[in-house]
Amino acid sequence: MNMKIILSLFLILNSIVTIIAQEIIVTTDSLMIPEVELGEIVIVASKDKSKLKKLPASVSLISKSLIESNEINSLNQVSNFAANFVMPDYGSKLTSPVYIRGVGSRINSPSVGLYVDNVPFFEKAAFDFDFFDIERIEILRGPQGTLYGRNCMGGLINILTLSPENYQGTNIHITAATYGNYKLNASHYTKLNEKIAFSLSGNYQHGDGFYTNKYFNSKVDEFNSVGLRSKIIYNISKKLTIENIASFDKSDQGGYPYAIFNDSLQKAEDINYNQQSSYDRLLFSNGLKLKYSGNKWELNNTFSYQFLDDVQKIDQDFSPDSLYFVQQFMNQNMISDELIVNSVGNEKYKWLFGAFGFMQVFDKAVEVDVHASDIWYIKNYGLNVSSFALFHQSTLNVTKNLSITAGLRYDYEISELNYKYNMTRGGTELADTDTTYKKLKDYILLPKIALSYQINKSTIYASYTTGYKPGGFNSTFEEPEHLMFKNEMTYNFELGLKTSMFNSFIYSELAGFYTKLQDQQIYRTVPSGRGSYLDNAGLSENTGVEVSVKNRSVKGFQGMIAYGYTHSRILEYVKDSTTNYNDQFTPYIPRHTFAIQLSQLIKLNSISFIDYFKMNASYQQKGVTYWNLDNSYYEETYGLLNAKISFIKNKMQFDIWAKNILNSEYRSFLFEALGNTYVQMGKPMQIGVNISLKF
Repeated sequence: MNMKIILSLFLILNSIVTIIAQEIIVTTDSLMIPEVELGEIVIVASKDKSKLKKLPASVSLISKSLIESNEINSLNQVSNFAANFVMPDYGSKLTSPVYIRGVGSRINSPSVGLYVDNVPFFEKAAFDFDFFDIERIEILRGPQGTLYGRNCMGGLINILTLSPENYQGTNIHITAATYGNYKLNASHYTKLNEKIAFSLSGNYQHGDGFYTNKYFNSKVDEFNSVGLRSKIIYNISKKLTIENIASFDKSDQGGYPYAIFNDSLQKAEDINYNQQSSYDRLLFSNGLKLKYSGNKWELNNTFSYQFLDDVQKIDQDFSPDSLYFVQQFMNQNMISDELIVNSVGNEKYKWLFGAFGFMQVFDKAVEVDVHASDIWYIKNYGLNVSSFALFHQSTLNVTKNLSITAGLRYDYEISELNYKYNMTRGGTELADTDTTYKKLKDYILLPKIALSYQINKSTIYASYTTGYKPGGFNSTFEEPEHLMFKNEMTYNFELGLKTSMFNSFIYSELAGFYTKLQDQQIYRTVPSGRGSYLDNAGLSENTGVEVSVKNRSVKGFQGMIAYGYTHSRILEYVKDSTTNYNDQFTPYIPRHTFAIQLSQLIKLNSISFIDYFKMNASYQQKGVTYWNLDNSYYEETYGLLNAKISFIKNKMQFDIWAKNILNSEYRSFLFEALGNTYVQMGKPMQIGVNISLKF
């Protein structure tokens, strides 16, 4: 049924164009991202310049063309375009979990790694930033612990922004859409001379909000954000290059469009709470990269700094009554350095050696007003985390067709918490503590091995990879045993096929995987219902498959299909004699993801005021998703249909687009707290227009 809707829409659009156009001319598709041959693209995240087709791992490429054609403005809108990749909308940029192959974390540190222009993002609150001038996104599925270490158990997201060495010009992009959404992006890329390239870009967004709070009769999720990015590349000599990338992101967001879920009616009631909630964040990152090329080797060093400062204010009971109000203040400073030396030009044997270290300092405070009891308390956390790692990877081409890749990483991490707690009732002090807890230390070995065999234009591979997520301290705990949680380990077995067909017109990937999670970190609600913490389950497993098909642009036509299936369940998690979660499905993991996209670029000969006409349609589907450990709440399968048409003349482009055209109703989030069930409904249909200018 849904496929018929997509195909019908595309046929209607195609018929309109056929009537208008007297002649369709085959173009070289210069307006589309050049992909020559998909399998020959070098995957930057591989760190050894491996090509997509030869890399023994399941990879999705989200190109600039796909991002622009589908109005993808943030990482959560990439969901489903990559198989088994989901980043749900949980009401604010603070709560930005990412799940790949059923591996993810709702709170605390992420279980999926994120790098932006070589800068690591270790704090999940930084994941949801506004996209502008993105060159492409590489999504590697499965543990990437050997090359990337901590927090890459599910996989890795590598985001690359445009480089002034490869792209020059000035761009202006303006968007206006329903629900008071406006966006302005301006950028300039230039080569000052043969040695120096420079770029500066900025982005502003405003939205009136999609959801209304009945108590105030106003939108609950209004937002404003501004982003800036600069790049400067200095080629000191043919061998030595220095690059600096600085980015700034500031967002002020109303938040938490949560309503009580009525179990008897099986529907959400009105959003209706009396204390304004919000999330404000300032994020700054800077990466300094040095590259030196020798005769048969190359050295790359990246030093980065990241600063995050945010404030969350939340009416935690989400009701018209003044029961609980929480304010959370967090300040993060992080520095990191990665040094890699790798071979160049040796097709028989490739190697790399690397060292990585970071230091992350948190200052966090949580203030809670319990109005009914006239109780106020504050919890202060001073958390210091530091780590050092050494890693190596080799790839040996045993024969013309057979290659072996092996690697090993040693990670040492240490974290220390200073905790202060003060409680008052009616102005009278009830408790005052100041505790420094024993340091937590992790010593981890992360091996990897993969076999790859080439048959004509196909690659068959098998791999064993590992990953881990460090243990740590919970920022909310009401019982002593909930203060700390253990590290989590992931062991992944994978078998895959990559192939090009029909004279490299079609590129496809097929992968099957089995993932074992030991001591999985599970989200739990504290006994009072006012907060959450991480606990360790004994053993979990995920099994599944992924299929993706893309075509090289021919006669202006491009298409892609991505399907992922994940069977994720908890094997061993017994809390007590009455609480047993064995054999339950893991919460927040969709049973499957599916996306199809079709795009057609047509050159018009007979219409003087239009050079090109482009149409794009996509459909994204998410399978059954369970919301809690006992699997009593779940979301049925639902899908979203989107479309966009573009009119292009010289350096100007005008777009009309729509998201969720069928206005599908779905729940993007559901959780239990304080004896209630709360729900956030998905965003309704939205229509917008763009104007883009290039000089």
